[in-house]
Amino acid sequence: MGSIDPPKAEQNGTAAAAVAVPDQKPAAGDAMPPPPLAVKHSNGTGGEPDAATKRRRMSVLPLEVGTRVMCRWRDGKYHPVKVIERRKLSPGDPNDYEYYVHYTEFNRRLDEWVKLEQLDLDSVETVVDEKVEDKVTGLKMTRHQKRKIDETHVEGHEELDAASLREHEEFTKVKNIATIELGRYEIETWYFSPFPPEYNDCSKLYFCEFCLNFMKRKEQLQRHMKKCDLKHPPGDEIYRSGTLSMFEVDGKKNKVYGQNLCYLAKLFLDHKTLYYDVDLFLFYVLCECDDRGCHMVGYFSKEKHSEESYNLACILTLPPYQRKGYGKFLIAFSYELSKKEGKVGTPERPLSDLGLLSYKGYWTRVLLDILKKHKGNISIKELSDMTAIKADDILNTLQSLDLIQYRKGQHCICADPKVLDRHLKAAGRGGLEVDVSKLIWTPYREQG
Repeated sequence: MGSIDPPKAEQNGTAAAAVAVPDQKPAAGDAMPPPPLAVKHSNGTGGEPDAATKRRRMSVLPLEVGTRVMCRWRDGKYHPVKVIERRKLSPGDPNDYEYYVHYTEFNRRLDEWVKLEQLDLDSVETVVDEKVEDKVTGLKMTRHQKRKIDETHVEGHEELDAASLREHEEFTKVKNIATIELGRYEIETWYFSPFPPEYNDCSKLYFCEFCLNFMKRKEQLQRHMKKCDLKHPPGDEIYRSGTLSMFEVDGKKNKVYGQNLCYLAKLFLDHKTLYYDVDLFLFYVLCECDDRGCHMVGYFSKEKHSEESYNLACILTLPPYQRKGYGKFLIAFSYELSKKEGKVGTPERPLSDLGLLSYKGYWTRVLLDILKKHKGNISIKELSDMTAIKADDILNTLQSLDLIQYRKGQHCICADPKVLDRHLKAAGRGGLEVDVSKLIWTPYREQG
């Protein structure tokens, strides 16, 4: 599952990644200057380091891949990082490298290239682990790294075995595209996306916000925009309420658009499998509309035919539009489509960290709203029929809230009004509501 509206910051590792939503700025704007460098010296003063300190610092350069060190981040503070990759800047200086680092306190979406002056060389932890050859993938790893991957549960990659996970992390460890321009926004990317080889030398791509074609240079985009006839996603508008529109795009009829959407989404979704065969999918693209056209804010996709009752395969709210309730709107919309189909639905697993939290919040609000208003007994099957939420998801949600008891061979829902109010308050606001009267849609099987 993909990234949607981030929750409030919690402990590092899962929701803490939401602290790291990249800065979005209009493409024409200037980037904010970095905070002043906080120079740290071993003698505790702000003066020049002594000769011994200089020699010690130079002795660790260039830093090896795998080195752990403290790095100055955008907040001006030092955070622990691990060196993932390095690249030479000038051939004349043997120590002139730039380093790609992973902030160990944060999600991988914050990995970035940093200059040597951002690193506190006094904090370097020497890496002496012996290299071992992984027989399955052929990737060289330290024994410590191999053991850590084999033993650690990795969030968002539960479907991968250890060998596949190592291959995935090795292939995607360095972001290939640093920023994109989409409409009036310049957006920092989060993850690697496998664009065609001819884009390997690009750190920035320019997207047409309507057809999603991407180019290497601004001038190419400007020429393209003069010829592009689209002012909205290619597909049928199935919903409009105020300035919000939803378009259904058939991957078979609009293959290039579907593939470009996958390339774009992969920049912000770590675990997403990129499907080049988009014929089997429908894409539901949410837009904000004005007199210039319909501008994509996010989307979700679903299989045309799912044997597992999945009503959503992938979901993304673009970073400039996060924290506005659009992710919750997309989730709610997927369930409204399930109701129209007369089916119960569930999102495709695995869910990302942000996706799981948003779904739990949605399920909690929907189920507790019903329980609060309902008089008398109600079964899990009745809740499923009313909401189109799969019974397993209902059971797991209510169990996590301690609202389920097992009595005489069956599950009983215990809905104390005060407890319901407390959980509803903790679940937060519900976001934008779907006005079902504005939804004009025919299920795919009936279209056929």
